[in-house]
Amino acid sequence: MQHNPDELVWKTSTYTNGNGACVEVAVLPDGGRAVRDTKDRDGGTQYYNRAEWSAFIAGVKDGEFDL
Repeated sequence: MQHNPDELVWKTSTYTNGNGACVEVAVLPDGGRAVRDTKDRDGGTQYYNRAEWSAFIAGVKDGEFDL
């Protein structure tokens, strides 16, 4: 289910350095998340259901995405 990005409450990462090169995340009513780029808020929003977001967070915590 798609949501109107203008109706969501967005939070910017606390790691942003003020140059706008960061991401914003919004909690969806079903527990999923929406993600967008702060440099291009109208450039598209990615939507994840609760299970997808949980799997992503688990991967981050486990170091799956470490370079």
